[in-house]
Amino acid sequence: MHLDLSELSQLAPIFRELFKGFHISRRDPELYAQLSNFQDQYRSLFKALGFELVCDTRGFYYFVPDMTAAQVNKTAQRLSLFTFILVEHLADQGRDPIAVLDGGSVGRDELPSLLDKYRDLFLQAEVQTVEDLEEKILRRMTQLGFAHEEGGIYRFLPPMHRFLDVCLAVQQDRDLAATLHSALPLPTPVLAEDHAEPMLEHTDDPLDLTSFEAEEDEEQALARAIRQEQQEIDA
Repeated sequence: MHLDLSELSQLAPIFRELFKGFHISRRDPELYAQLSNFQDQYRSLFKALGFELVCDTRGFYYFVPDMTAAQVNKTAQRLSLFTFILVEHLADQGRDPIAVLDGGSVGRDELPSLLDKYRDLFLQAEVQTVEDLEEKILRRMTQLGFAHEEGGIYRFLPPMHRFLDVCLAVQQDRDLAATLHSALPLPTPVLAEDHAEPMLEHTDDPLDLTSFEAEEDEEQALARAIRQEQQEIDA
């Protein structure tokens, strides 16, 4: 494919956001429109870096690194666990979890009761206080484009479907097991023990949300990709 780099006017900010694990959605109108208009060109260019640009039909873009590893990183584990907890909590209150996680919101004032109710599970995620819950989970969600916080209200954005899909899949498994009177339990997600380095390896799991780190920084990686594409065009 012939690439006209002059068309990719938002290349640097788009790459910077995706590189650090951010999810670009319609809440970022300029970047989202540029990706939508030149999706094939961006996908081809980023492929030179070893990244897969994913476009979810529900309206968001993200990177999947072209690497394999056995571990799921702790950030993804925490966000997954929180989503499972929130789905159950909302259902217990008679609220529709899908409606809340698909563009709905929760308030900061709900967090103390949520923490008390599921304290044992939150301890697995090294969350002991409301401050921990906001800092390690909710703030991370906002940094990665899963939620937006304003005035103590956390509103969930379309990328939350990545976690919601996992929750629904597990719930379907549980329902099927109950229908079949299965004796095999389907456990609540448990965080893996962190025996090694604090920074876990990247994985190709779609919920691997750590910042993509390599030997070269993002500017060097971007420059290398552009050089490669230009060499291919010249050839």
